[in-house]
Amino acid sequence: MPLYRIFRMKENDRQRFRWQPHTPGTSLAKPREYEEKGSIEAMNAYAAWAELKDGDEPLVVGDILSGPNDEMRILKYVGFEEAKWLIPEVKSGLEDVPPAMGAPESRPPMHD
Repeated sequence: MPLYRIFRMKENDRQRFRWQPHTPGTSLAKPREYEEKGSIEAMNAYAAWAELKDGDEPLVVGDILSGPNDEMRILKYVGFEEAKWLIPEVKSGLEDVPPAMGAPESRPPMHD
């Protein structure tokens, strides 16, 4: 049976998430807004939800299940939808520096 890792959305981020309008398609999740909180074996995301719904920590809107092949599903009011981690682009600080133009020209020595 597949193993699903559980990522719980932090409460202050959850309140903002709850009020955002629903957008279809893949959701981009920011890793800093989540905490990994265990795992569960289940046939699919809905089976995991069903198993947890009557327990001490049911899945709630905004929580993510990461399953086989790192497939991620985020729980929304309409059910589970595809999700991916939004990894910020790392900047080196050299993006605005023009590329080098090659070796400097060699000049003959100057004579008096």
